[in-house]
Amino acid sequence: MKAVCAAEWADIVSVLSSYRLNPSTWLRKGGNRGDIAKEIDQLFQDLGWKEARLDLETKGILYSKDQTLLGELPPVYQEGYLVDNFKGRVVLDVEWNAKDGNLDRDLASYRSWYEAGVISAGVIITKDRLSLLELARRVWQTYQDTLTELERVKELPIDLGTSTTTTYDKAAMRVRRGVMGTCPVLVVAATADTWNGQPFTV
Repeated sequence: MKAVCAAEWADIVSVLSSYRLNPSTWLRKGGNRGDIAKEIDQLFQDLGWKEARLDLETKGILYSKDQTLLGELPPVYQEGYLVDNFKGRVVLDVEWNAKDGNLDRDLASYRSWYEAGVISAGVIITKDRLSLLELARRVWQTYQDTLTELERVKELPIDLGTSTTTTYDKAAMRVRRGVMGTCPVLVVAATADTWNGQPFTV
């Protein structure tokens, strides 16, 4: 990707190098998926990436043995889906806390678009669930220690225990199975190292 889509690669490296996970956003009940994904999407949009739906239209053209045009077949239209970020020939989806079935859709679409020659690579940004679960427990406990006994809530405000949402291991498993075909795919996950080091605040 660095060689074929140098500008887009530079954007990806820039965003991934600068983004930091803020517990006050990440651990806020009801805002987990939307707020984190929107933060990351905004960083890419500031660099010129666009949310876009990529559709395909395929048309068969008939030629004789001597290259005389014989006719055209009716075009076949394939509707895509709204990708989070598109620039140049790279598609990038932020699958933070969506249903894991989204990964099948993403990778299958990347394969179709790559084989049609309209993209050069796909990128999925997600999370390392176990790493972030451990971090969340530590950050949450530190916050609880600042509260009175009556104010304390033991359970995390967000669900990091579910196994049905998008995570790095779910994406990696599909990549190993070859769901994306020959399309180059980069899967990146936020881990405890992505934390900005700040405590949780209300």
